[in-house]
Amino acid sequence: MEATEVTVNGKIFRAEKGTNLGELLRKEGLAMPCAGMGRCGKCRVHAQGELSEPDAVERKKLSEQELLEHIRLACRTVILGPCRVEWEREAGMEVRLGEKASFGKGEPLFDRLGAAVDVGTTTLAAQLYAKEGLLAQAGAENPQKAYGADVISRVERSLAGEGQELKSAVCGGIGELLRELADRAGVLPEQIDTLVITGNTSMLYLLTGRSPECLSHAPFQADWLAGEWIKADVLGLPCPNARVYFPPCISAFVGADITCAMLHTGLGDAVEPELLADIGTNGEIVLNKGGELFCCSTAAGPAFEGAGLSCGMPGKDGAIFRVEWDGSSLESSVIGGGEAKGICGSGVVDAVSCLLRSGWMDETGFLEEEAVLAEGVELLQEDIRKIQLAKGAIFAGMQTMLHRAALPAREVSRILVAGGFGSSLNIKNAISIGLLPDVEEERVVICGNAALDGAADLLLDGDRRKAAEELARRAVTVELAADEYFKNSYMDGMLFPDEE
Repeated sequence: MEATEVTVNGKIFRAEKGTNLGELLRKEGLAMPCAGMGRCGKCRVHAQGELSEPDAVERKKLSEQELLEHIRLACRTVILGPCRVEWEREAGMEVRLGEKASFGKGEPLFDRLGAAVDVGTTTLAAQLYAKEGLLAQAGAENPQKAYGADVISRVERSLAGEGQELKSAVCGGIGELLRELADRAGVLPEQIDTLVITGNTSMLYLLTGRSPECLSHAPFQADWLAGEWIKADVLGLPCPNARVYFPPCISAFVGADITCAMLHTGLGDAVEPELLADIGTNGEIVLNKGGELFCCSTAAGPAFEGAGLSCGMPGKDGAIFRVEWDGSSLESSVIGGGEAKGICGSGVVDAVSCLLRSGWMDETGFLEEEAVLAEGVELLQEDIRKIQLAKGAIFAGMQTMLHRAALPAREVSRILVAGGFGSSLNIKNAISIGLLPDVEEERVVICGNAALDGAADLLLDGDRRKAAEELARRAVTVELAADEYFKNSYMDGMLFPDEE
């Protein structure tokens, strides 16, 4: 194929004619939440030159004015010859980091320096420890976001032959975090001798370059559940002589992140019934009743992480993160205090709760009119439907665990909410829209990045590995796909509670 020049933000690239523009820009960090399927319309760029004509998808997603101003969707645009492209890089999003972990009775897994890493679908978070304690911690967006906002999109890309690219992306992101941690602590990354890396099962498959084929179809039986050591050089990390421990996963869609979260919160040892929920694109739920552990995974989609909505965005500067109803109008608060550019997950929950209280939306999710939250930022009817699907999945997963244990929600002593989204959640509003069970607010405990905290617990006390392995062994995964109770609860969960 004949090559041509493509100038991106002043930097010249060589690309073959016929190359999809999105494929080129993805390597430069352009996010495509829908994995380049043209559904989200988020990959807007300013592009001029020898390019394909806008197709039907672009003409639907872009206004006539935008097309006149040479705004294009990168995922739908083909390079035909020399062209110039400009796009504004997004500011980094706020990443929920962990707490300072404590040493246990056993020996730490590391000799000199050790790192704990949580590989989330949306973000990466890491901590660096020495024998004297926490040296530094940092977070960043998961570079795999360029391959899709959710796990399913990335699995599809891996099966399409891009597994090594996905591995390189996330390993590169982890490597950058380790360099940042080392720089902050005044040490060399090569001095790190041990890492504990946690994440959901799919993310660990993609991280290690394994084919996720077994996770892509029924019966969804993982052929690898981690719980083992490898060398860091296999991952191309900047500490090649280090060893890496992956905590045990529970099943195909209940991963090591939940094992670590259970370890850190003590859920597995709870005397009274407790429920743990990590609410994200892949909602993972565990219930402990009398020592029995019931768990499940439910695909909530990326709506609560700022993707997939018309004005959705991650929790970064410009995102509406809080919405209040003053009795006559909606009042929005923006991260960074500037002009609103979109709305993130916590703002979505608040906004929906306010729409219910105001009467602008009924319990079926029907909007009387588009909900304007700020100039240029609104929730459309199609956004509400996506939110209903997401919260219905989480609600149904929780209800199914309670049903399996024959346990009413009122008898659960604590509901532990983990994950970045949960950390900024308004509990009252989450209950009011039916995302969380209708219990007293004081019984809901926000526990932050419990996965990273649990990974750090393992790093600081090698004896805790046995406890983690035992938790993974004890947990019984409830398959929701064929569960009639789940299906019925899902339909019920899509409705919003009556404010009465």
